[in-house]
Formats: sequence, structure tokens, C-alpha cells
Amino acid sequence: MTSRTVTLLDVARAAGVSKSTVSDALQGSGRVAEATRDRVRAVAEELGYRPNSAARRLRRASTGAVGLHLPATATRLDYYMNLAFGAVERAQEDGLDMVLLAPSGAAGGRIASRVDGLLVIDPEPGDSAVPGLLDAGVPVVTGERYLGPATGPSGAVVCDNAASLTALLDHVTERGARRPALLAPSGSSAWATALRATAGSWGRAHGVAVTLRTVPFASTPAEAEAATRALLAADPAVDAVICAPDGSAPGVLRAATALGRKVGATSTSSACGTTSASSASEASGTSGGNGRNSEGGRSESAGPGRPGGAAAAVGPMSAGLLVASCVDGTATRGAEPPVTAVDLRPAAYGRACAELLCDILADRAAPDTVRRHSWSLETRASTGSPG
Repeated sequence: MTSRTVTLLDVARAAGVSKSTVSDALQGSGRVAEATRDRVRAVAEELGYRPNSAARRLRRASTGAVGLHLPATATRLDYYMNLAFGAVERAQEDGLDMVLLAPSGAAGGRIASRVDGLLVIDPEPGDSAVPGLLDAGVPVVTGERYLGPATGPSGAVVCDNAASLTALLDHVTERGARRPALLAPSGSSAWATALRATAGSWGRAHGVAVTLRTVPFASTPAEAEAATRALLAADPAVDAVICAPDGSAPGVLRAATALGRKVGATSTSSACGTTSASSASEASGTSGGNGRNSEGGRSESAGPGRPGGAAAAVGPMSAGLLVASCVDGTATRGAEPPVTAVDLRPAAYGRACAELLCDILADRAAPDTVRRHSWSLETRASTGSPG
């Protein structure tokens, strides 16, 4: 390599650290261990890295603004709008304006000249804008981890999505479901990947066949209704449907009504009190480490059935059906009946993402910090729980 071709990313890869760590080590800023700082500087010298002084001055200059990148589907989803308002509110507390970036993104250099840092929410490896944002030369905090091959962010705020779906599956089986199904989001975001994987691992662990039907990441109620009708027609034994995409639950309810399925009851349901669950409370640590493009409505089993048991029996189409959602919001709370859902607390989540970015910018948090965000399970009449 010549000095003109060596970048911070080259040094980071050779030294086995993140790009932000390289930047801090070379600039003498941040919380970098002395041994790491020495190693990074030695690698940079060996590779012939020469910093761009103009770019360094640009990065150090304060614009008084941070950027927010949301998935392309965000404008029609209640979850992301609440998240954005929370992020804006928290950024303003540190005197920072929030710039909403176009879904297509822009060249990293142009963005770096306009903002001090970036929030990238639910980064999808297939989103062509994300790599440029992560390599823009300013601190970046992601809402959920980025699973793609580009440079890692400076920090992340994550939810335990595996735990939240596990809580939903446990809840519907406690309410009498023996053949649960998941309308799983397509795509390769951390949220979508975790839900599909959890359906499989939970099914194997419990000896229950969890039927998966892949739906668009941001399914409309009409799309969810069509997917549910097809699901129940193909497998009438399904007695619980958990829908992942934000705002899709009314479509599931419409499908159940059209097929004569009574929502909120199964043939084996028992009257139980309301249950709740939460992930670990918000905490920070160093990394070691939400609706949602269709894959044709593919349906498959995510775990073994119980031979000869209730899961293997095919009941009448008039049997009861439990309905739940992986994302709470206006659509679930205002449905008839109200739908059991995971409250991801999107406004608080947006605040948490903005707070971490503000803390990194102000040197109150180390680069590569990962913080966890709590959720709760809100049980309602759609699973036989009191409204």
C-alpha cells in the first residue's frame, strides 16, 4: 500500500480494533488503553498511514447537529415515528439539532461535513446507504446491531429480541396454544434475524412445531390478513398467531373473524392472570457483541411436533385462536379485542440511542459502548387475558 491508499479502516483491520479506536488512539482522545494506543500507532506507522489534516479539522469542528437514518418503510410505521420523536427530544437536551436523512442516504463525506454524529436505526445489510454512513468519519450509534460486513459503529443500543419472542411463545402456550405460528419478518436486520432464529430454537427446546410464514418487514394489515388466511387454510391446527410487523395485528384479527375463529380462546385455554416480562434493565458495557420485503410468503416448520399429542391434531376451523404481536402500538391497543404485544418503548428507545451518541460526542462514554434497552409484555384480551 502507498500512503495515499492507507485508510483508518486499513489500520483498524491490521490492528484488530475498531475504526473509532484507531481514530482515538492516533488523536490521543477517548478511553483507549496505553498498550492499545501504542499498538495502533505502530501499525499505522508500519502501513504508512498519513492522516488527512483537512478531514481531521472537519471532524473536530462542531456543527451542532446529528443525523438520523431510519429504514425506508419508517414513514408509515408508528414505532419509528415515536422513536424519532424520542431521539429528537434527547438530542435537544444537549443542544443538538436532529437532521432526518433521506432513506437513500448520501456520500459519507458530505454527511460528515453537516453533522457531528449519526444515529442509524435497524441497519439492514441490504441497505446500500448504511456502509457509507458507518464510514462517514463521525461517531455512529446504531439502534440494534449491524450484521453486515462494513465498518462497525461507535456504539449500539440493543433489545433482547430473542427474549421478547420467547416470552410471547411461553405466554400463548400457557394460555392453551399447542400449535403456535409466527408471521416472521423478512430481511436480514438484527431484529428479523433474531425472531426467525428464536422461533426455531424455542420449537426445538419445547418439542412444539412453530410454523413460520415469512411476510414483508413492514406488512400492511391487508398483507397480514392474506398471510393469516393462507396459513390457517394450510394448517387449521394452528391455534395461536404471533405477528411480527408493526401495525399488522388488525389484519390477523380480520382473517380470524372471516374464518370463524374466536379470538382470545383455545379449546384448552385456562383462565390465568395477566403476565409480564422484561429484558435486563438498561446497562452499558463494551461491545463484544424494528415493521419490516417479502420472500413469497414461504411457510415452514420451526421445530418438531409432539407425535400423537395435541399439536398433531387438526381441529375445526371454528376453534379458538390466540393472537399476539411482537410490536405494541396504536393498532394493538385499539384493536377489538385489544392485542397482547411486546412494548418496545420506542420513544424511550430513541432517547437511549440519542443519549449514547451525545455521551460519546462529549467523552462521557467510551467508543464501542453497547447499552441494553428494556421491554415489557402487555397481555390483553386477544390471548384470553383481561383487557
